Order: sequence, then structure tokens, then C-alpha cells
Amino acid sequence: MAHRIALAGAGNCNNMATGIPITRSSDARGRATDSLFAPDRLSSAPMLRDDILAGRRAACETVWNPEDDRRRDRLYFGDNLPILRTLLDDRDVRGRIRLIYIDPPFASKSVYKSRSLADAYADALDGADYLDFMRRRFIVMSELLADNGSIYVHLDDRMVFHVKVMMDEIFGAENFRNLITRQKCHPKNYTRNSYGNVSDYILFYTKSDRYVWNRPMLPWTEKRKSEEYPCVERSTGRRYKRVPLHAPGVRNGDTGKAWKGINPPPGKHWQYRRETLDRLDAAGEIYWSSNGNPRRKVYADQSEGVPIQDIWMDVKDQTNQNARITGYPTEKNLDLLTRIVSASSNPGDLVMDCFAGSGTALEAAAKLGRAWIGIDDSIEAIDTIIKRLRFGLHRMGDFAQSRRSRSKTLDVTIHPPLFDTERDDQTHPLGGLRYEDSQKIKPDFSFLVSVDCWEEYVKRAKGLE
Repeated sequence: MAHRIALAGAGNCNNMATGIPITRSSDARGRATDSLFAPDRLSSAPMLRDDILAGRRAACETVWNPEDDRRRDRLYFGDNLPILRTLLDDRDVRGRIRLIYIDPPFASKSVYKSRSLADAYADALDGADYLDFMRRRFIVMSELLADNGSIYVHLDDRMVFHVKVMMDEIFGAENFRNLITRQKCHPKNYTRNSYGNVSDYILFYTKSDRYVWNRPMLPWTEKRKSEEYPCVERSTGRRYKRVPLHAPGVRNGDTGKAWKGINPPPGKHWQYRRETLDRLDAAGEIYWSSNGNPRRKVYADQSEGVPIQDIWMDVKDQTNQNARITGYPTEKNLDLLTRIVSASSNPGDLVMDCFAGSGTALEAAAKLGRAWIGIDDSIEAIDTIIKRLRFGLHRMGDFAQSRRSRSKTLDVTIHPPLFDTERDDQTHPLGGLRYEDSQKIKPDFSFLVSVDCWEEYVKRAKGLE
């Protein structure tokens, strides 16, 4: 499996850009509209859609490129906005990304550390600045998304409703599909006067009404199957349930006429034409009650499983000490991302996560045979992703043991790696990237760009070694 890793410049020394949300002068589609927040609360001048798309591109320099360049997998290190703009100029990417999943900052005003106590990222923005930070990126992402593509945005209750209003404008309210509620943790014993906060949310939008959709299913358990299909056919032993043969609404055609001397109930019609009802009856697939009321048999063995609804309680964050994780803060469950990638993309499709974090979406895409693009401006995230793809995951309990022993050595040999390569150590991203001294490195090679941050960049970049 081939991967490309590139470093790109960010706009300034901060982790996030600031700006303003939609204003009266123009919304995301170029129309006049009211602002989400009062202008006097914003930190810089408004940007129109065309200005956002035409903004600065990243000057990406490849630092590791395997010989097998046939795959499209890419890992970018830098501010995602200029990198996303750079992808607009790539005809293999623009309009070809089938699925975007992002788990962006939540406007929590917090600094997050990994389980090994390394600084991971700062979630510093809130209010109008946060929304404009997201708006600029959504506008570029909407251009990168394929016409039959989908985007999932993972948030908590701080900004999910604000972001939904903004996504309605950018992607179209008609393309909103679901607000998925996920149980993120086990019940809490809150001491404050409120209900336990155990959920976060995923906004699901599509680019159009024609989108890839592979309906996700849960397998039947024997208990649930017996409850859903309570009847057993004596002649075959097949389990089934009885459902009405009629549907609401009056019809004047064949489905509104009497069948075997029985009229549809008032205000209703038969679900099938009478010849189809005859065929079902001849096959023994219609149940006749003692008073002569027909009902259709629906068999359990004809069901692929239980369709997943919009409340997900089975993909909580990991808490078991034997579970395998990266140790990156806010890391999401691999089963969660596997479900999303499976539902909204097909093998060979291109998947992107431009807030890549621990790389869970990238791993899910790789395991399911999708190409992927990952972007993050955290040195800890890039280091985590490279190690995850190269070596696999660690037991959660190993992090606590490592802190107690002050050792950085963790067991990385059990989980099978995705990042298989036999490149020599000098070209492998974990074998010692050859960084030149600061006078020879191009400014845009830095993920921080600004010369004011040069010493910080050199210090952090060399940390990758």
C-alpha cells in the first residue's frame, strides 16, 4: 500500500484562522442574506465565496513518496484551508471525493493532550470566529465533493445547530439527510442539576439527491428476531410476521377493486395488483385469519438485518483497558468510521478527512479498499497517523503503564499494520526524515509558515524523527 506524505504551509502561527460568518452582503451561494452574528463581534472583514476559493494555495513539498505511485492515498501536514484550495487545482480530486468525514474542533476553548501527555491540539475559537473558520472550509469542501458524494460532520451540542444552519446554506437544506445522535460514553453520575451528557452528533449531508448509499444493517439476534417475527410456519419451520395487505389512499384502478370477494378497507387500497395477490396466495405467503382477513407473511430469512436508524448506541468511545487505540485525544471508534465509510462510498472511491486527528477515518477507508486523503496541522496527529498506519495500535492500558514507568516503549506488534513497506530507514517517515538546517528549508515547507514561528517549527519538525 503506497502513501504520500507532504508538508504544507499554514496561514499563521496559530492552529486556526479567524474570520467572520455569512453576512448581509453575500451568503455561501453568493446571495444577499442576514448574518449569523453581529458584525461588531467579528475579528476580520467578510469574505465572499469566490474570494475564499481564490485564496492562497499551499506550497506542498513531498517528503516521502514510495515507488508505487498508483494509489491516491495522501497525508498532508499543514493548515487544511490552503491545502484544500490546492486540491481544487487537482483534476483527480476536485469533484471526485465520494465521502468527506470530519471531526473538527468543537469550540470547547480547551487544549488537548494525548494519553502520553504530548500536546495534540488547541481548540481555541468559538462564536462567530469559529463559524467562519468552518464556513471557509465547507465552501472549499463543497467544490471538492463529487455530485454523488456525502459529507459527515461530527460535533457536540455547543455548535451543532449553528453549523447545521450554515451547512443548509452551503450544501442546500434539501440535501440534509440526518442528524445522527451517538452515545459517546457510558451513563454518568452527574452531580450538577442536569441530565447526563452522553451523546454527540453527526450531521449527514449529500451533494445532491443522487448519492452513494449502501444501507447499513445490524445482524439479527435470536431474541430480537423472535420478537420481530413471532410466528413459525408449521410446514417449513420458517419464522415470519404478518403485515397488512392494504395501504392508505383510495385507488380507482385494479388495486381498488374487490379481491376474492373482499373490498379494501374504507379509504385504502390493496398494496398489489390482484394477479400478484393471487400469486402470493398460491405460494402460501398470505395468512388468512379465522374471520377471513388476509395478511401477508414476511419471512425473517428474507431480511438482510436490522436497518440502522439515526440513534447509534453501539459505537461508544473505547474505555476497556484491553482495547487498542492510538492514545490521541478525541479519538473515535473504528467501528463508527467503518459504518460511515461503508454506507456512503464504494471500493475504489476517494475518502477525505481534513481534520484527520488520530487517523481513524483513514484506517477505515484503507481497510475497506478506498483511497484516502488526510490533512492535519498538528505534529502529534501526523506522528500518530504515521505510526498507526505503520505499526498499528496500542493497548489502552499500556499508556497508563508507560506513564508510571516513564517509558515511551509500547507494545506495537500485535495489531496488524496497514503501512507495509520495505523502504530503507533514511526514506521511511519513521526512520529519520532528512530535515535540512533552517537556512535551507523553504518557508512554505513549514506547517506554520510565518518566520516569527521559525524556531518553533524547526523544534517541532525535528520531533518527527
